[in-house]
Amino acid sequence: MLEGWRESARRCPAWNNRAASSGWLVDMTSANLFPRMFPVRQKFPLSPPLDVAAAVQSEFRAKKVLANLTPGARIAVATGSRGIANIEKIVLSVLSELKAGGAKPFILPAMGSHGGATPEGQTEVLASYGITAQTMGVPIRASMEVERIGRTADGVEVFCSVEALRSDGIVIVNRVKPHTDFQGKLGSGVMKMSVIGLGKRTGAATCHGAATRLGYEHTLRSAAGVMLRTAPILCGVAMVENQFHDTARISVLKRDEIDEREQELLEEARRLMPRLPFDDIDLLIVDRIGKNISGAGMDPNVTGRWVHGYSTSLGPDNQASPMIRRIFVRDLTPETHGNAIGIGFADITTTRLVNAMDKGVTYINALTSLTPNGAKIPIYFDTDREAIAQALTSLAIPDTRQAKVVRITDTLSLADLEVSEAYTSLVKQRADLDMLREPREMRVDALGNLQSF
Repeated sequence: MLEGWRESARRCPAWNNRAASSGWLVDMTSANLFPRMFPVRQKFPLSPPLDVAAAVQSEFRAKKVLANLTPGARIAVATGSRGIANIEKIVLSVLSELKAGGAKPFILPAMGSHGGATPEGQTEVLASYGITAQTMGVPIRASMEVERIGRTADGVEVFCSVEALRSDGIVIVNRVKPHTDFQGKLGSGVMKMSVIGLGKRTGAATCHGAATRLGYEHTLRSAAGVMLRTAPILCGVAMVENQFHDTARISVLKRDEIDEREQELLEEARRLMPRLPFDDIDLLIVDRIGKNISGAGMDPNVTGRWVHGYSTSLGPDNQASPMIRRIFVRDLTPETHGNAIGIGFADITTTRLVNAMDKGVTYINALTSLTPNGAKIPIYFDTDREAIAQALTSLAIPDTRQAKVVRITDTLSLADLEVSEAYTSLVKQRADLDMLREPREMRVDALGNLQSF
């Protein structure tokens, strides 16, 4: 195993040249300076299996939201940019119910400024989730044109997609989960999508700007109220996911019950949201971030690093929960299409991630949401080995082999992870954790990058 580390060091002359000539990097090419790792499985409670198509059909028929539908009605099915479990099946099932009710549905991207705030970009985002005109059997109308439909009591303008307004009804399909920008009784769900998603870039920018003065929850609620009173919203289709990033519940929300029912679903989503198994972590290694993972790239509800600021202090003054001293992000997901929003919440990353970043798409998203720190590029290195070495050095601990390290795939996938040897005794004491094998050296390939776990 040590040979893999030595080989990767030989094949990365940039490391040795910089370290030797400048002295600003600490040479930690020996694997003996890295903590040993072992896989762990969190034993989350299992949710009952859910038949997506049957659940959608049952909800639509129980709520009778299509009872007064005019034959041939043009219904906009609004869906967004998140990597929602079973989203292709859910949207297809919604379309099936609408067609069975005599409607002529179409797909409407409802994702604010995502996808570079262009019709082509937003259509491409949907395609990465299997949602295309071909797979859905209906057209996609991705125009970014909006109209102002009213103002809130605070004077905030509310905008809505022209394609949505021209339809005979709107069905908003979205997952309900805790928001990444604020905490409260309103999260990310149907109401937020009605304002930010259907508002396209103009509506999203207006809402975010108002939220800086009036607060996020208040602004979203009041703007959503205008949208629900004015736009032809038929219903919402709200999903809740479990700790395994699988669909736990699908609910159809009538127009007049969206506000109240979404609050109930948010509480369920909070209970089911996966968490890291430890509150004290020296280094968190995140294999990938992306818009399909979280609106913030990596979820602040998991990392404790919030979009409007956080501390990286190593001292007792840092009261973050969980306490994560350093974060190393390795890559972007393919589904994020270069949108690297959230990389600013990492301390260290890789050259390959920076090269994969679409700065235009990322900057539009960051500036529209008024969170420019999310697009800041941290220190980056050519290999994972270099990045881990410098991250460990920056912890200022006497023995880096004893560092508390956790490695995850992403902030949606927390059932299976890797942890360092320092957690061994704690894992063995925990009934909710399974230790899958004994600790061993970190595994890297010949190029100096971590192997899959």
